[in-house]
Amino acid sequence: MPTMRDMEIARLLGWYRIPLRTAPKVVAVDYLAFYQPSAFAERGGQIEFIAQVRGHELTTRGELLRDEKDHPRAKEEYYKIQLGGLEKLQEPIKTDKWKRLTFLYSTGEYLHNAKTLNDLVIDGEERLLLWKNLRERAENEQLYKTDLPETDIPPEILMALLGIKGF
Repeated sequence: MPTMRDMEIARLLGWYRIPLRTAPKVVAVDYLAFYQPSAFAERGGQIEFIAQVRGHELTTRGELLRDEKDHPRAKEEYYKIQLGGLEKLQEPIKTDKWKRLTFLYSTGEYLHNAKTLNDLVIDGEERLLLWKNLRERAENEQLYKTDLPETDIPPEILMALLGIKGF
């Protein structure tokens, strides 16, 4: 989760963006856990929130962030990951040595038992089984599905909610 603005978009609008050029091989997962970098100040260097993944689609950054039509990457493809509500972990998962994290596959069991990011790493045969299951899931994901309603919130209200200035 690069910025607080991205966290607010996930919380209020129910989606998260991932650039296609840096996306993990499989985005059809059950949950995302959001690592908060140093941009989150004293709340940085940890995973504090997770959200259920309800679907995904491919779009452009310009379509996702309509107030940034002139952004240098506005025409680049991004995954729009539809999310359920953000769920706060009982105890945040802290970083030990890691300062930056992009993507890491793990399991719910590992997530619920983890104290540090290192505790999320899966090795050996269990890792091979996880990859096999992820590949099978990706092959079976044929259609974009979501049960989220379409929102008809005017752009100026969304911008005000997200603290975005200018139009």
